Amino acid sequence: MGGYGSGRTSYKRKAEHCRSLDVNRMQRDGCLREGSRGDWVWWCDGDEVARIGHRFTDGQLVLNYRVRQYEAEWELITQYINLTQSGCNYGNTRPYFQCPGVLNGWRCKRRIAKLFMGGRYFLCRHCNDIRYSSQSDPRCDRLLRRANKLRMALGGEPGTAYLIAPRPKGMWQRTYQRKRSEIEWCERQADQAFLSKYRHILSEEEQQMYFGK
Repeated sequence: MGGYGSGRTSYKRKAEHCRSLDVNRMQRDGCLREGSRGDWVWWCDGDEVARIGHRFTDGQLVLNYRVRQYEAEWELITQYINLTQSGCNYGNTRPYFQCPGVLNGWRCKRRIAKLFMGGRYFLCRHCNDIRYSSQSDPRCDRLLRRANKLRMALGGEPGTAYLIAPRPKGMWQRTYQRKRSEIEWCERQADQAFLSKYRHILSEEEQQMYFGK
């Protein structure tokens, strides 16, 4: 069944290579005020590479742009995107796009901060079948990256060669223990993933040592 997101390509496009709309940037630039209108421009090294028209009316962001696929004729697109508000901890609200994607007859309606153009429409990453480059990294690299991020958040150094930093002043003990446990879990899982990847070159004694089999 047709709709926004129908006819996706079979390969995984990277988010870093796709044009995107960030709800927070558009909010700061006044694009999400009732009656606002203008052009949204993408730049690369100081040069304009693309622009689309936009206006905001009745709680909807309306996009007007042209697309051309597979050497076909240019097609004029008008896309309507609903916005939703979510409460913040201190009483304010923040906006989110509501993904207008339709796949297999189901409306997506995900609440997201970024829409990506992976085809004819601006949709969420799921509907446009888009990944960040880091998602293609081996599992052990992703786990170690997560562990290092937590290590530095505690004020320590990245890498298993360093001890996990002591509890920062003002942090709850249970919060510190949760973060410390997550660091240790990520690093254990990363070691296991690395060993599993190269298990075929380990001797029987080494496999027995690491895997117990």
